[in-house]
Amino acid sequence: MLHDRVLVRQDNSEGERRSGGGILIPATAAVGRRLAWAEVVAVGQNVRTVEPGDRVLYDPEDRAEVEVRGMTYVLMRERDLHAVAADRFEGAEDSTGLYL
Repeated sequence: MLHDRVLVRQDNSEGERRSGGGILIPATAAVGRRLAWAEVVAVGQNVRTVEPGDRVLYDPEDRAEVEVRGMTYVLMRERDLHAVAADRFEGAEDSTGLYL
């Protein structure tokens, strides 16, 4: 990995999903701009806010997919991440474990 790049593995959230109230939402339903969660696999040497194993929130429309050894990953710049969820943030006072 080079510079400020982050390599993430997408969550398999494609297909049908359920709302908080239990309503089934089909995969073909049109929704507004929706952000997605992914797990960080690797980071470049200039990345400061995330580490491998963290979960990050990103915009799936602004992505570059890459295939490595048969697995599909998303490659993006650190500045394109919207939020970071990591266990290491939970130890701080008044922390939710989410860094925005």
